[in-house]
Amino acid sequence: MTATPPPPPPDKPAKRRWAGPKDSDPKTSGRGGSGERLKTRDKRTPAQAAWLQRQLDDPYVRRAKAEGWRARAAFKLLELDEKFALLKSGQRVLDLGAAPGSWAQVAVKRGAAAVIGIDLLPIEAMAGAKFVQADFLDEEAAEDLIARLGGPPDLVLSDMAANATGHARTDQLRTGALAEAAAAFAMAHLAPGGAFVSKAFQGGLDTTLLAELKRTFATVRHAKPPASRSESSEVYVVAQGFRG
Repeated sequence: MTATPPPPPPDKPAKRRWAGPKDSDPKTSGRGGSGERLKTRDKRTPAQAAWLQRQLDDPYVRRAKAEGWRARAAFKLLELDEKFALLKSGQRVLDLGAAPGSWAQVAVKRGAAAVIGIDLLPIEAMAGAKFVQADFLDEEAAEDLIARLGGPPDLVLSDMAANATGHARTDQLRTGALAEAAAAFAMAHLAPGGAFVSKAFQGGLDTTLLAELKRTFATVRHAKPPASRSESSEVYVVAQGFRG
């Protein structure tokens, strides 16, 4: 019997080399100020390369890594909370579109009693929060989420954004549709006095929905936290004092 020759060894992955000063302090290296450039043999599209370089140059990305947050988006909720006092000890918090879990992480650290996140993507386990891999628009999802929370949520969060198409107006409308779905969910399930926070895009949220939010909540405001990139058209809708 002829012996089968062993398979060839696998190709070695491309090596990444870093050049330039290693300034990891976000207080001394402003947006775009790190001077780092990634050298790699991997082939990337110009858009991918630009995104990666923006991540390297972003002080919030470095802060998130240094402080143990799952993503830079944590700072958006932290800044919104500083302005609007959204998070309170003992709350039940529902995080729609929670991956990778940074907003749930903030809620846990701010003293929420129960935090449930739901997303189509799997999310790494976290002490103090539970994650469900499902679509919050499914009919049975709401009952399951409220059961897991132990009652209606005091705060519904949504940082959902549609996958980018490259066409700005289309992306705004698609993310606006997600915000509208999240708002409808919040108005159907919030506890009296509760609050709702959602990402939207300027010009992407339906005026009829805004009018409904203003009828249903004591206050409805828009905010763009400092952690939201200046070149992005995203804003956040903050509705507080749910009337039920």
